[in-house]
Amino acid sequence: MFLMPLSAHAASSSSVTRSLLNEAGGEDFSGQSLIRAEFTNATFRNTNFSNADLRGALFNGVLLDGANLHGIDFGSGIAYVSRFKDVDLSDAILADTNMLRSIFDNVDVTGADFTNALLDMQQVKKICVKASGINSKTGVDTRESLACS
Repeated sequence: MFLMPLSAHAASSSSVTRSLLNEAGGEDFSGQSLIRAEFTNATFRNTNFSNADLRGALFNGVLLDGANLHGIDFGSGIAYVSRFKDVDLSDAILADTNMLRSIFDNVDVTGADFTNALLDMQQVKKICVKASGINSKTGVDTRESLACS
């Protein structure tokens, strides 16, 4: 007779965070460490993520209508098939972030750093219309990081 150990299921901070945030709307997660958190098919209407550490986080099929993402560090993150509508991305770090197939409508990107970020060309053109400023943490010019012409 072989003894088979039962599989253990540990709760990680990202799984706890994910379950809390999938129901968020108008919540305040400002300044929190949400490194490598995963958000799938969630709605974050008017949610405050300002100055949160979202490095390596995943947003998949997420609606961020009216969200405050001012000053976030979303470096090396993924936002796939997500909508950023009426969102404050000012002074955000989005370096090395994959944001393909995401939509950006009426976003404030003043001082945002998009260095080496992947975005659909149509979205880059839309963002470049109002892009300006220098990121306070990286010193990168927003228009240059988006390769605006």
